[in-house]
Amino acid sequence: MSARPMHICVVTGSRADYGLLQPVMAELRDDSEFDLSVVVTGTHLASEFGLTYQEIEADGFAIDARVEIVLSDDTGIGVAKSMALALTGLADAFDALKPDFVLLLGDRYEALAAAETALVMGLPLIHFSGGDVTEGAFDDAMRHAISKMASLHFVASADSGRRVRQLGEEAGRVHVVGDPGLDTLRRTTMMQRDELERDLGFRFRERNFLITFHPATLDVVPSLDQFNALLGALAEHDACGLIFTNPNADPEGRALTTTLDAFVACRENAVAVTSLGHRRYLSVMNEVDVVVGNSSSGLLEAPSLHTPAVNIGGRQGGRLRAPSVIDCVPDSEAIGAALDAALRLDCKNIENPYGDGHTAARVLRILKTIDNPGALLHKKFVNLPSAGGASHV
Repeated sequence: MSARPMHICVVTGSRADYGLLQPVMAELRDDSEFDLSVVVTGTHLASEFGLTYQEIEADGFAIDARVEIVLSDDTGIGVAKSMALALTGLADAFDALKPDFVLLLGDRYEALAAAETALVMGLPLIHFSGGDVTEGAFDDAMRHAISKMASLHFVASADSGRRVRQLGEEAGRVHVVGDPGLDTLRRTTMMQRDELERDLGFRFRERNFLITFHPATLDVVPSLDQFNALLGALAEHDACGLIFTNPNADPEGRALTTTLDAFVACRENAVAVTSLGHRRYLSVMNEVDVVVGNSSSGLLEAPSLHTPAVNIGGRQGGRLRAPSVIDCVPDSEAIGAALDAALRLDCKNIENPYGDGHTAARVLRILKTIDNPGALLHKKFVNLPSAGGASHV
């Protein structure tokens, strides 16, 4: 690296990507060879989603720019307009900060807007979690689009790495480092049950579920129908403690939240939290018997805590999963059967296919080998070897 610290600008738009990126951000902040900037947008700045930018500040990060994108309308046209606002605000932020790299994780529409902005402004892009698959959400297409705009890829698994190369990316740009969210798990001191009960104002039962259900934007069965099927199955487990986290800001998110609030309001065994924050979320996951819903956390973090997960519907279709994950269709009877099976599942010897919790250190070692970030802007499309027998027009 050059004598000047490499300036990396991290863009985070939700509690989900921040929880995964936090270990990498901490390593960058604490290493004198890097200069870290942080730009927050999306649900971090919305009161209805818990003002989660405060968690970023509590973790000791200075926020260099806030990009408001107005999340008052979660219809398709509302989300599209939010993306337009993100493009404008991020352009101003990048122009002021002038980083060597922009760093993103995942597949959200805020991340897509940041990738587009970086591309046209000539800023090299680092992308985490490319090559993953979530067939039941439009996030899948956004993730692949971001990969094509990225200059450098840090992927969670060999399977994901092959998919990124299948997109025409050069092998030398694709690094299998594991998922950074597992670094958080390794470093987190878990809250104990009595502390969680005081913090949440909720009493754990003998058996407990952690439930997160997001809109399934491309699934055949409407998200609200799926969610009602889930709630129907949970109603049959009225002796269990039910800890919900609110849905995200995708289309139909508010309808799901309204339905959730009505469900929780008449049940003493249930509580809904706008945002648990990553330490409380992982601590609850560590305490419960089953993780339930369609969030990637049931596939990503839960196996490392040896907590079984019930994954509902097609939102996470195609994603790598450990044997601790039970997939089921969005039907109350099927979900109930999956919950019962999960309660019987022994996950003590489960190994997580997403890595070992040392991703951040690998990432920094790779970044320190880069002398000229700008040179990475020039990419070549790598054609796959011909399979033979193709027809010609």
